[in-house]
Amino acid sequence: MEAVLRNVASTVELLAVAAHSDVVSQWDEQTVCRAFHWARYCEHIYTRFHSNHVIRGVLEKQLQLTSRGLKEALPEYSAVSLWDLGRCQNLLLLWLLGNPALPVSAMKMLFETRPSAGVTDSDYEDVRGLCGRLLQYKSACKLLRHLPGPPAVGADAEVQGEMLMERLGSALSRSGDARWAEDLLSSVLQELDGAAPRLCLVIAAALLTTAGSAAQTAAQDFLLDWLQSRHGVLQRVCSGLPSRLLADLAKRHRKFRDAFCTLLKKWASEMEYGISDGEWVHAAANPSVSFQKMTEHFLTLFEACPSLRTETEDELRAMKVSDGGFDVRGLSVWGDLLFALSP
Repeated sequence: MEAVLRNVASTVELLAVAAHSDVVSQWDEQTVCRAFHWARYCEHIYTRFHSNHVIRGVLEKQLQLTSRGLKEALPEYSAVSLWDLGRCQNLLLLWLLGNPALPVSAMKMLFETRPSAGVTDSDYEDVRGLCGRLLQYKSACKLLRHLPGPPAVGADAEVQGEMLMERLGSALSRSGDARWAEDLLSSVLQELDGAAPRLCLVIAAALLTTAGSAAQTAAQDFLLDWLQSRHGVLQRVCSGLPSRLLADLAKRHRKFRDAFCTLLKKWASEMEYGISDGEWVHAAANPSVSFQKMTEHFLTLFEACPSLRTETEDELRAMKVSDGGFDVRGLSVWGDLLFALSP
């Protein structure tokens, strides 16, 4: 029994490290997997002994003793109860995700759907399963909460967006260093590379999450600044999201509204008039948006922010004049855009 008590105490200390220590920055994938091994061990101990009153009392006494020592070393530490031992893996996962020191490589491993090359399924199966179940449970809760209609971004994207904001907020408030937050967003971009629609929805969900604290507000501001500095990502978001979501984002965030408007004008400046088909087309090999779609985006923006219309149309008129001020179709993209935007 002494060995069991030592193992339980060591695992509780491990949970405290996972939640509150920068030592986590040195954890590699094998270390994370060993941590979950010990978390499973504690769940086994709970299942086996929680109904045995004698052993239960001994375990509770050990937990109280260990928690007292940890509380002295880590004032922010929350005591682990005997009941918590029965969900030790979930606690470990949540506390790791809330620790900004968690390396990007370990975080990617926690969310990957396939094992890394050269690693057997048994090494990762339970860890991947926990992350998957957490997302599934939270997504199901979202669907039930929003009945009879699901959220506009989808339940999965809303859950992932909320988790992204929680982790960003934690990284910014605890580390005092934007590097971890930058690494986090870069890892999200890598994970969703090749899945542009999902990336757009997750970012939209994160920005539309209700900011209930200063940390969440800071996280959304950081994400907006990051978007503005990553033109390719911003372009994917603005060309990939439906109009209703773009309108919601423009209403919620002035930074997004301004960046969206600037991007639309950039798209227009890159268009050339095709004489053969009588249409403005994007000069790039992979056009981001058609003239018609760009016009729809402008109208969406004006509907979301009516005060922006006059200012933008004045700017478009000035650019039309710089092109010669002609009212002939095909001579100035700004003139044709003004005509398309007119009521």
